[in-house]
Amino acid sequence: MENLKHKLRQFAAARDWDQFHSPKNLAMALSVEASEIVETFQWLTEKESYNLTGDRLENIKNEIGDVLIYLVRLSDKLGIDPLEAAKEKNEINKGKYPAQKAKGSAKKYTEL
Repeated sequence: MENLKHKLRQFAAARDWDQFHSPKNLAMALSVEASEIVETFQWLTEKESYNLTGDRLENIKNEIGDVLIYLVRLSDKLGIDPLEAAKEKNEINKGKYPAQKAKGSAKKYTEL
């Protein structure tokens, strides 16, 4: 993660893009790229969504790359370690969704 963060910093600096990479702008870009992932799955059946091939699979790969890039840049700008944030959030979710209550259920924790 540190290597990727460093490469992304260099990439942005070489293009003088830090002036545009405010947390607000990065969050907006992240949302747009995540929406492009959703667009690829729009109108597919559940089964089709598991069997992407060719251009669709390549498109998802590229969009996942974009999402990760913007997430890492946003995290870097805010001084947040995304891996540590994910670990902490997983611990929170363990409390919200105890296995004995949440197993096999898609309900929100407030409904369990």
